[in-house]
Amino acid sequence: MTEAGPPRSVVGMTETVIEVRGLVKRYGATEAVRGIDLEVRRGEIFAFLGPNGAGKTTTVEILEGFRTPSAGRVSVLGAVPSEAGPEWRNRVGAVLQESQAEPGLTVRECLQLYAGYYRAPRDIDETIALVGLGGKADTLGEHLSGGQQRRLEVALALIGDPELLFLDEPTTGFDPSARRAAWDVIDGLRALGKTVFLTTHYMDEAERLADRIAVIADGAIVAEGTPRTLGGRDRLAATIRFTPPPGVGAAELPDALRALVTPSSNGTVVLQSDAPLVHVSDLARWASRGGFDLPDLDVRRPTLEDVYISLTDTEGRS
Repeated sequence: MTEAGPPRSVVGMTETVIEVRGLVKRYGATEAVRGIDLEVRRGEIFAFLGPNGAGKTTTVEILEGFRTPSAGRVSVLGAVPSEAGPEWRNRVGAVLQESQAEPGLTVRECLQLYAGYYRAPRDIDETIALVGLGGKADTLGEHLSGGQQRRLEVALALIGDPELLFLDEPTTGFDPSARRAAWDVIDGLRALGKTVFLTTHYMDEAERLADRIAVIADGAIVAEGTPRTLGGRDRLAATIRFTPPPGVGAAELPDALRALVTPSSNGTVVLQSDAPLVHVSDLARWASRGGFDLPDLDVRRPTLEDVYISLTDTEGRS
């Protein structure tokens, strides 16, 4: 797995679109959301991650105006969502985790129907092209593939030309090719100046798309940062792994490298390194002096999934 590229620039992303302070949501004696703070800036893709039952869906439904908070302050596009009217609704789009196209309508007819709900909708053909359905405009929605139906749902969320778009698990059930095509569509929303609030269980999706990520576990935000820095990922030790040639073992490593060795099996040597470039160079010199190669040498930083699992491990944090 390759390491993520440099963080995307958030220059100009200074206006706050979503502001949450001390948000609490109770269901009887159960506190589903426990005093969280969030801030989302205009023009960014913000990923909100968390395991099932962590309070993620409750938080998003409050931001969308479908639930009211028990305590705390929530502002979305300058309004309290649960109290906002039609004018605010015209500025917000949503792709729900599960939805269906209108039966009996083509892609174009679906968009024509939804466009009628908005004061200043986007151009229909332009929106169809934007989500990659140009060749399917006259196809019935129920005849589209799963990936194409999801594209239609994104188009329906965009037809009102919203400033803010909520995407809830937008690629669940997609095959790898369809997922990557959907990522291109979502990534393109940034170029349109849209703000995207993304929930996903796919770590590669969050890494590919998000400018910033927040992780919620047990009703509380446990980490926030860019895909590269989340949970101190950029400062965590790298793992160097290789198989020495027959007759050569970890005991023969130079002292500085031998001190980094961690338990392993199958004859593989594993080092934990805070300076992988230095230590890989030391390994290369050691192998060169010994007259052998290390063909399976592998260097990896912790993946975003590794960090996420550590952050959401309730037992490990208790």
